[in-house]
Amino acid sequence: MSYEVTGKLVAVYDTMQRTETFKVREFVIEKSDEINGRLVSNFIKMQCVQDKTEMPSKFSVGEEVKVHFNLKGNKSERDGKTNYFTNLDAWRMESANMMQTAVNQSQMPPDYIPTEAPDDLPF
Repeated sequence: MSYEVTGKLVAVYDTMQRTETFKVREFVIEKSDEINGRLVSNFIKMQCVQDKTEMPSKFSVGEEVKVHFNLKGNKSERDGKTNYFTNLDAWRMESANMMQTAVNQSQMPPDYIPTEAPDDLPF
């Protein structure tokens, strides 16, 4: 199941080679919401794995981003104790500012004609 969150990129960590064939990179998103007239911030640590580890490098700390991710849960049993782990595995990131531009353009009046239309005709 896929989820998404939009927030400010506040930290990007180095890629870690966990095993010879597995690498992971963590980053943090600050998600702020107003609740009962009070601004509440949550800091959400997420991870990218394998070929997605370069994804956070395309964005600057402080930039608003939209992250698409999956929830992953694991169970570990050791010395008679059971532990559970939850990971937020990011598989896509995009600039939230670009998303806002697209929303603004979709709200243009139906008779709106851009001043410079791209010439993408094949002939």
